[in-house]
Amino acid sequence: MRGLLDRLGGGRRDRAQAHTLEAFAAAILLVAGLTFALQATAVTPLSASTSNQHIENQQRAVAGDLLATSADNGDLESALLYWDPEADSGDGAFVGTGEDESYTEGGPPNDFGETLNRTFLDRSIAFNVDIRHGDRNENRTEVVDMGRPSDNAVTARRSVALADDANLTAPGYEDTTLRQLEGDPGAFYVEDDVVAGDVYDYVEVRIVVWRM
Repeated sequence: MRGLLDRLGGGRRDRAQAHTLEAFAAAILLVAGLTFALQATAVTPLSASTSNQHIENQQRAVAGDLLATSADNGDLESALLYWDPEADSGDGAFVGTGEDESYTEGGPPNDFGETLNRTFLDRSIAFNVDIRHGDRNENRTEVVDMGRPSDNAVTARRSVALADDANLTAPGYEDTTLRQLEGDPGAFYVEDDVVAGDVYDYVEVRIVVWRM
């Protein structure tokens, strides 16, 4: 009789130990699954998407500040007027652009261009600069063309008023005003929009920046 009881007790102990081991194994699997799920879905401040968004926002702010500062100190308007009405192309071009008709390796050779290079190019950030003009800014004139922007490129814009009596800043044309070019189609990239007052036209300058 005692032997039978011992065998029954031993069987219960074996089953209890088996249940304990199964529960322990299930707990390990559950913890491992939760850990994997958290690692797969967690987004931290150091994640790639958050970091990229931060960089893009920073680049947009820097480009906007550069345009604002250059507009305030006159460098931006001076760069817009750095135009040779009798360039080799026959239709006028920015000084020194040659057959490309735009700067391809950095900013133009003036204060605005130096600021662009110092701010972006020296930090391995590429940029394009173009001017939109016309009734609905439907016309586009490229100033800097450093290539095709990446998917993470950002854009900053600034509106500039060009006065009728604004002088070109190209060497040899410093005494030539926009008003004097009105009767010469193609001499300047912006046509007089007959804006009220002494304004020749309003243009929009756009900077597109992206990391090389």
